[in-house]
Amino acid sequence: MLRVSAPAKINLFLHVGPRRPDGYHALESLVCFSDAGDVLAFEQADVLTLSVEGPFAQGLETEANNLVLRAARALRERAGGTRGAAITLTKNLPVASGIGGGSADAAAALRGLIKLWDVNVGGVALQELALSLGSDVPVCLKSAPAMMAGRGERVAPVGELPRAAMLLVNPGVAVSTAEVFRRLGRTAEDVLAPVPPPPSAAHGLPGLLRYLAQTRNDMEASACAIAPAIGEVLDALRQNGAVLARMCGSGATCYGLYASEAMAAKAAQALSAAHPVWWVKATRIATPDIATRQ
Repeated sequence: MLRVSAPAKINLFLHVGPRRPDGYHALESLVCFSDAGDVLAFEQADVLTLSVEGPFAQGLETEANNLVLRAARALRERAGGTRGAAITLTKNLPVASGIGGGSADAAAALRGLIKLWDVNVGGVALQELALSLGSDVPVCLKSAPAMMAGRGERVAPVGELPRAAMLLVNPGVAVSTAEVFRRLGRTAEDVLAPVPPPPSAAHGLPGLLRYLAQTRNDMEASACAIAPAIGEVLDALRQNGAVLARMCGSGATCYGLYASEAMAAKAAQALSAAHPVWWVKATRIATPDIATRQ
């Protein structure tokens, strides 16, 4: 059996520009990945099947054509033939929560099936296939720190970031990405300003914090207006020792950075006790090789 990790994607910042002629908004984001994530397992089979298990499996029970199956079918069509596989997705991340769970799963499906089926897909073709599945799938292919731009088609690796302790918190509310974008009200004048390269791991957490202080998540205010629980999560993170608290993607998950793993674990315990219905996960910024771990 082949096992592939699908780590959570974290937008450390997310700047949103005007709507493009193709209907997508121009984006600029520093993306990292977490040690927390879903897991996919693959076995040879005559037909293509998917089973879902884990704490958030229920959120995908009625989704007969989710991104994992779409990725598998798209790869099979690109490679030719009638290959099959028995895929098991262990869903550890909340569904539709702003941390790229579905996109990470689709990218992991592509990585796993390329190895299982022993197919050769060129880098450009693989990026195009990934983008056809969703804007976040290309950056999730390598699951390594990167600057993401355009609608997600431009991915530039940035090397290793400081391995900061992190807390991920989701209040269990749904937020419509389309509605968040609608409320942004971006115009042609909202041009994205250039963003300098991020600090390396050698600069540590202080260097990363100084860098992120110059950035923001443009979707945060709109999402908080739609779902006030997001603001409650951000306040709770700050009140429980986070040196930076910010919403992930379009929400509703938020991240908090901490000075140490012990402080993050203490905050996780406090938040879980105070808010039993929240999903709370103590983790950290992963090293760039997380996508290759099995």
